[in-house]
Amino acid sequence: MSTLQAKKREGFTRAALTEIRTSGSFPAVVYGKGVESKPVAVEEAEFIKTIREVGRNGLISLNVDGSTHDVILQEYQQDPIKGFIVHADFLAVDRSSEITSQVRVDLEGEAAGSKEGGVIQQPLFELNVTAKVSEFPESVTVDVSELVIGDSISVGDIRDKYNFTIENEDEETIVSVLPPQKLEEETEEGADEASDAEDVPAQEEPKED
Repeated sequence: MSTLQAKKREGFTRAALTEIRTSGSFPAVVYGKGVESKPVAVEEAEFIKTIREVGRNGLISLNVDGSTHDVILQEYQQDPIKGFIVHADFLAVDRSSEITSQVRVDLEGEAAGSKEGGVIQQPLFELNVTAKVSEFPESVTVDVSELVIGDSISVGDIRDKYNFTIENEDEETIVSVLPPQKLEEETEEGADEASDAEDVPAQEEPKED
């Protein structure tokens, strides 16, 4: 578990906020189990480094002026243009308690069907997972190496492979291998041409006087 340093925030004026950002930090708040809502300032570079180490849902030891709290990153806002962190919420938790959050899906291996020209399609990029804070996964890995054209993997196919609960419905498709795209396009073009030909009225034979 990584440790992230934070300082209690006293000033809430625009000038105080500007001073925080000028120093390379950003405003945040800590709240949750056994912690009264506490405004803090966190150094942005250290925050990014910590999240890369523990993952989006990883457990962090947040040290606020010598007082340590086990927290997870509940939410954060990022400037859409310049990319800097605008604000973050840290949720204080008990390591043995359970949380539910979204976890990304990583595909592993090369599908057998893709070697035959099949196209990998991934409709589901995240799963809703419930697990203990101390055991929460950074991602869910799905092996696609045995998939041939026409095969798919749904949530129900992987549910029993992990020691945490996946909240999604069994029938939700995570990944599938579609037939070659070129072949599908040619088929559609052929169908369109046939349809156009049916719409052309037949020419009448010229009548004899």
